[in-house]
Amino acid sequence: RYRDLREESARVISAMDFDGFGIGGSFVKEDMHEAVNWVNAILPKEKPRHLLGVGEPLDLFGAVENGCDLFDCVAQTRIARNGTLYTKSGKINILNSKFKTDLSPIDEGCSCYTCQNYTRSYVSHLFRAKEMLAATLASIHNLHFIVSTVDKMREAILNDTFFEYKKDFVERYC
Repeated sequence: RYRDLREESARVISAMDFDGFGIGGSFVKEDMHEAVNWVNAILPKEKPRHLLGVGEPLDLFGAVENGCDLFDCVAQTRIARNGTLYTKSGKINILNSKFKTDLSPIDEGCSCYTCQNYTRSYVSHLFRAKEMLAATLASIHNLHFIVSTVDKMREAILNDTFFEYKKDFVERYC
């Protein structure tokens, strides 16, 4: 939250011979990308920057846009255990009654194990029945969704189409 302290820390740590740098601390969601930008403007460009504890799809776009290379977060599995699943059209709560008879995959076109083998109605049933498999299948899907999204970001960067990909993703997701 304090630009002067983050910049001082970045200057001090970047003078040390580390293979990469972790960026974390207490972020206010609205200020996170700005604070990441302050730090990444100072850290060496040739070394990876790892953003700690950030994993929501929209946050990842902002982090990449502001110079982060790596991420880790428990959000994908935490929300999965409670029945929330990522889709190209945004998050869904698989416990909603409309999914009781929905025979489509969690996310149409998704290549994950869950979407290839189970329907929304079956995963919804598993959650309602308090079956452990529910959280496992939901976690598999959410992790695949995030990894796939980041893979597409990487491809878009290489093709110089990152901002187009971001715009398309945000329009569909929000």
